[in-house]
Amino acid sequence: MPRRCLIPAAVAASVLVVSACASAPSDGAAPPARATSTAPASSAGPAVTVLTEHLDVPWDVAVLPDGSALMTLRDKAHVLRVSPTGATTDLGAVPGVVPDGEAGLLGIAPSPAYATDHLVFLYLTAAQDNRIVRAKVEGDRITGVTPILTGIHKAASHNGGRIAFGPDGYLYAGTGDAGEGDVAQDTRSLNGKILRITTEGRPAPGNPFGNPVWSYGHRNVQGLAWAPNGTMYASEFGQDTWDELNRIEKGRNYGWPRVEGRARNPAYVDPLVQWRTADASPSGIAYADGSVFMAALRGESLWRIPVQPTVGTPQRLLQKTFGRLRDVTVAPEGRLWVLTSNTFRGQPGPEDDRLLSVDIG
Repeated sequence: MPRRCLIPAAVAASVLVVSACASAPSDGAAPPARATSTAPASSAGPAVTVLTEHLDVPWDVAVLPDGSALMTLRDKAHVLRVSPTGATTDLGAVPGVVPDGEAGLLGIAPSPAYATDHLVFLYLTAAQDNRIVRAKVEGDRITGVTPILTGIHKAASHNGGRIAFGPDGYLYAGTGDAGEGDVAQDTRSLNGKILRITTEGRPAPGNPFGNPVWSYGHRNVQGLAWAPNGTMYASEFGQDTWDELNRIEKGRNYGWPRVEGRARNPAYVDPLVQWRTADASPSGIAYADGSVFMAALRGESLWRIPVQPTVGTPQRLLQKTFGRLRDVTVAPEGRLWVLTSNTFRGQPGPEDDRLLSVDIG
């Protein structure tokens, strides 16, 4: 049985630059900020329950209609089912996955009709490419793995990999530039993009370029979320200067590799919030209660960023408490489920990696 415990998590102060505050000039030097915001320190943070531990490089967790969840293990290429109390069932390996560095079995997204069709969609690295596949959960096994979109260039890093169904019923995917920055500006390429496709893998109706591309100019998108009003958000890894949280709009250019962070150039969409890379390295995100919650790897934090009705001062939660954080999703009863990522590039403790249940109040 998984061990369960309650842990008071500290909230630490941190300085960052918020939308319309600062930009990175072309020489990469940090400019003077027009405004900065500092999250207040607190002696008590959200209550945290450890649901499951001893996970082997977990990457994504997606909640199902019955309150359980599906989780991917990147390097083992297995899918786990996790009960609301943290008990796990191994549904088996996904065939054709070729792990390499940051590549492997990445995102998972249940069908909007999962309660009746039991279909799931996965983003994975195969022998020749990154691809999106469709599969079915039958009992305690994952079966019928079928590619629906192939040809996304792969590399040992910058593979993107997060997938999620939007409120319009179409499947969105964040891809990376695979280390070839210029492809992010090519709207014919699937890399360095956010894609939007049907469940058959075809370009969704209304896409701006007549192909799967929804937005472009991205370096490495690993977080996708929507507010109830349909506003879409995405997190993005910067290179050396700025990590980003962006509001995603159809057909827009987010600048990479021509700019990193705010450009103050109408040709590009500026981030809502940007962080120094040491404070973030953002992966999964989730929307809850007017805020985007962002899992930070290098920053070893869960960032809470108010975005509705306006962008407010971000707050840093769980700082240096559980190590690197890979993903966050909204779970039953309004809690957040958060995945740690210390068995890859971290300093794993004897219980890592873990799935945490966080009470955000």
